[in-house]
Amino acid sequence: MNPARPLALLAFVLFAVPVSAHELACPDLSRAVQIGACPSEEELRYTFTGFCAANERSYRGDTGVCTDFEAYRRLKNHALWESTDGAFSGYVSCDLTPSEVRSASVSSVHGSKQGRITVLACGYTRGISFSHRTRAECRITNPSACPSDAAACRATCE
Repeated sequence: MNPARPLALLAFVLFAVPVSAHELACPDLSRAVQIGACPSEEELRYTFTGFCAANERSYRGDTGVCTDFEAYRRLKNHALWESTDGAFSGYVSCDLTPSEVRSASVSSVHGSKQGRITVLACGYTRGISFSHRTRAECRITNPSACPSDAAACRATCE
């Protein structure tokens, strides 16, 4: 028997098996973990000066957050958080305490495409958003039920 034949047969079997759909649910933030540190007030003031001193920004008329430090602070004072399994992540305002983040409840789920990537975005109370990126094609299971039923905030991906 040709030694390449069993390998070719194995490859055919592996690739011929249909990929089964898997379901993704918006994570419960009660066990979410903060991955990145919040910037200090000193770091925010330093980056405000650098960010807003860029001549190209003022030439384009893009000075919105540069007119007020508090507006800049709201834009940049965020830290990276992840779901416990690492499948979802999001930048969360450092003005929220960890207990406020962990008590947020899911209120929406949306899907979008960025090139060949599908982005599933889960919206939570307090303006929090966690997202999952995948190359799989995903379909939101029942988006209208999500605001009233957290268990309905899910998608099926193939």
